[in-house]
Amino acid sequence: MNTPTDLQTKNDLVSLDKNTHSDQANWKINFSGWPIVKEIAWEGVYWLARLWFRGLFYGRTLRGRRPQKLASVPRENWPGSAASGMELVNGHFRLRNQSVSAHDWATKNEAIDPALQAEYHRFNWLRDLHSLGTEEARAAAGKYLKDWIANNQNWHSVSWRPDVLADRVCNWLTYIRFFAAESDSDFAQSFLDSTARQVRHLRRAGRFVPNQIERIAVTKALIYASVCLPNNIRYLPRHLKAISKISARQILPDGGHINRNPISQMQALHHMIDIRSFLDNESISVPETLKLAIDRATPMVNFFRHGDGGFALFNGSTESDPQLIDFVLAKAETRDKPPTSAVNTGFERVIANQTVLIADGGAPSLIGHDAHAGALSFEMSVAKQRLIVNCGTFIGKSSTWNLAQKSTAAHSTLVVEDRNSFEINSYKLRSARKTGVTTGRLEADGNTWIEMSHDGYMASYGVTHKRRLYINSPGTNIRGEDTLTGSGDHKFSIRFHLHPLVKASLLQDGGSILLRLPNKSGWRMRCSGGIASLQESIYFGDGQEAKRTEQIVISGASQRGAAQVKWALSKLPDK
Repeated sequence: MNTPTDLQTKNDLVSLDKNTHSDQANWKINFSGWPIVKEIAWEGVYWLARLWFRGLFYGRTLRGRRPQKLASVPRENWPGSAASGMELVNGHFRLRNQSVSAHDWATKNEAIDPALQAEYHRFNWLRDLHSLGTEEARAAAGKYLKDWIANNQNWHSVSWRPDVLADRVCNWLTYIRFFAAESDSDFAQSFLDSTARQVRHLRRAGRFVPNQIERIAVTKALIYASVCLPNNIRYLPRHLKAISKISARQILPDGGHINRNPISQMQALHHMIDIRSFLDNESISVPETLKLAIDRATPMVNFFRHGDGGFALFNGSTESDPQLIDFVLAKAETRDKPPTSAVNTGFERVIANQTVLIADGGAPSLIGHDAHAGALSFEMSVAKQRLIVNCGTFIGKSSTWNLAQKSTAAHSTLVVEDRNSFEINSYKLRSARKTGVTTGRLEADGNTWIEMSHDGYMASYGVTHKRRLYINSPGTNIRGEDTLTGSGDHKFSIRFHLHPLVKASLLQDGGSILLRLPNKSGWRMRCSGGIASLQESIYFGDGQEAKRTEQIVISGASQRGAAQVKWALSKLPDK
C-alpha cells in the first residue's frame, strides 16, 4: 500500500532511469570541473599590476593627446528614480537601502562599506538625477562630477577597479549632455582629459578581469570609448571581436548565463542590449553572435521568475525589482517563452496552474564568484506568494554572513553532517574537483517528475544524494523523495526554508506542519523516514536586510550509507 508521501503511481508505469526512451524524458549530466587555474594566475598577475598602478609615477603613463570634443554620445536606455534624484540634490546618496552624505564621499570615509563605495563610483545614480530633470538636478550632477575628478586623479583599488571604472565611463558618456549643458570650457576639458585617462587605464587593467559579468561591462565601455573619443575608432574591431567571443562563451546554448545566477543573467542581457542599441544608433553592424546571445538569454530571464515577478534566489541572486526586469525584457525585443528545462545551465522549471517550482539540478559554476553550495535545492511559489525559498545572499563586507548564505544549510535541500556539499571559502574559489550531477525530467498528462542526484558528499562521506520530485497538473500536490546511497552512518537534515510571510505551526500528530500563506490559503507538509521540526531561519531577499523566518527541518541518520525520506506538500481545501 502506498503511503501518503509516496510519489504518484506514474513510477509504476514508467521507470525513470537512464534507459528511458520518451520524447518527454530528458536526461543530461553536468560537470563543474571547469579549470580555475587560469583565473587564479590572472589574479596573481593583477595583484602585481596593482603595485605598479598605485606607484607614484603611474599617473604619468596615462597622459596622452587630450580630446577636444566627443565624436558621439550614447543614448540613454534605462529609467531612473526621480525620488532618488531628489535625495541626491539634497546631498544624500541612497545606495543599497543606506543613506550616505556627499561629505562622506568627498572626504573618502574609509569606514564606508567597499560595496557601497563601488556603487557611488559607478555613477549609475546619474540616471536618477536625469530622471528628475530639474536645473537643481543638473547642477548637482555637475558638482558631483567635478568633485570626483578633483579627488580621484590617482588609482584606487575601488574607484579604479575595472568593472567600476567601466560603468562610470559609460554613464559619463551617456549623460554628458545633461550635466554639462551649461558648463564652462575648463570643466569640459577636465572632463575629457579624465575620461581619456580612465579609458587608457581600462585598456590595460581590463585584461585582468575574469570571464564573468565584469568582462562584458569592460568590453561595453571600451566599445563606447572607441566610437565616442576622437582617434579611438581604430580599437573598435578588436572590441567587437571580443564581445562576440564573450557573449558566445558566457551565454550557454540554452540561454543561461555561465554564472548560474539570475541577477547575472539580467545584468549580462542589460549590457548586451546596451551594446546592440549603441551600435545600431551609430549605424555599425552588430555582431551576429551578439544578436543570437540576446535572443537566447532573454527567455531565461523569465525562467528564473516567481509568480510575484521577482527572481528565485540561486547562486548569489536577489529578488530584484519586477518592474526593472520587465523593462529589460521589453528592451530585448524577444518574445520567446522560457524553456522548462535549462539543460546546459542546470535548472528545471515547472508551472502547474498557479504553482511555480524552480529546482537547481546542476553543479555550481567554478567561473562565477557567487556560486553557492545548493545542489538539488528548489524554490516554490503559489500565485504571487513565495512558499519554499533559499536564504538568499548577503551583499556587504561581512565575510561571515557571506559564507553562511553560500552554505548548503542555507538552501532547501539535504545536508549531510552539517557540511557543505561543495567546497567554498572566503576567497570565493572552490575545489576544481569534477562533480557529477544528473538530472532527468518526465512529463505526462500535465504531471511532472524530476529526478536529480549529486556526488558532492562522495569524497567526504562516501554517499550520493538523490532527490525525486513530483508535481501534479493542478499544482496542489508536490511530493518528494530524498535518498542517500553509499557507505557509513551519517546524520542528515533536509531543510525547507519558508518565506518570512508564511506562518508555520507543528500539528499535534508530530508528523505534519501547517503552512498559512498571506492570502490565508493553507498547505500541509507530511513526512516519513525522519523527524520533522520547526527551526529559526534568515532570509535575505534584497541582499541587505536580514528578515527572521522559519524552516522545516526533517532530521535522520543513514545506516550503512542508506536513508530514505518521503515528504509531501498538499494544498488544503479553501474554506
